[in-house]
Amino acid sequence: MGEDMQVRTRGIRTTVAALAAVAGVTAAAVPAAAATAPASDTPRFLEPAELPPHPSSPWYAGLVTAGQPDPLPVCVGDALPSIASHRSYWTEYDTNAQQITVVERSEQRAKDFAALLRKDIAGCAKKLMEQDPDITATQENYGRLDVEEGAHVYGLHTASAWGSSDIGLFSVGRDGTTVTVVRWGQMGNFQHAQVSDFKATTVTAVNKLY
Repeated sequence: MGEDMQVRTRGIRTTVAALAAVAGVTAAAVPAAAATAPASDTPRFLEPAELPPHPSSPWYAGLVTAGQPDPLPVCVGDALPSIASHRSYWTEYDTNAQQITVVERSEQRAKDFAALLRKDIAGCAKKLMEQDPDITATQENYGRLDVEEGAHVYGLHTASAWGSSDIGLFSVGRDGTTVTVVRWGQMGNFQHAQVSDFKATTVTAVNKLY
């Protein structure tokens, strides 16, 4: 697969552009000048093989990149600081993923930041529908995972008046002063959500930070 992967656009409303983070959108390659490999004393990121398995395609990944993702991901993007780092993942089909990690100055700040992210995700469906009346959004809370200081997993389904249907899974986990967010998305609904596989991916992501 070439690195000039094309982003699937829907081009109807600003809200729909934000929902690309929920839908399965092929990730563009990270420009070499902007990408940096993590140093040994920085948090480690997921490898492609650690993502929920796709039945018809391997996973591919860009390099770990300093700063906020562009575009900002739905549900968690507004809270992300400039000190974030991220890595994007994609398959040959309409499935993609992203990991975003923030290292705070203290454990309390990290705890507060993780709580803020969980609050934003919990209110995401309502916010999306307020922003666009053509969007119907529903959520699921898949509970807490016992890994390091804990992780929480959520699901978000969005359907539009023009027929699109997308499913996304989100997790927020913390290890000491470090908070990591993992996002997975593709076309479909809750029946297509790989919840068990995503929980395993989340545990791996938090465990391997350090």
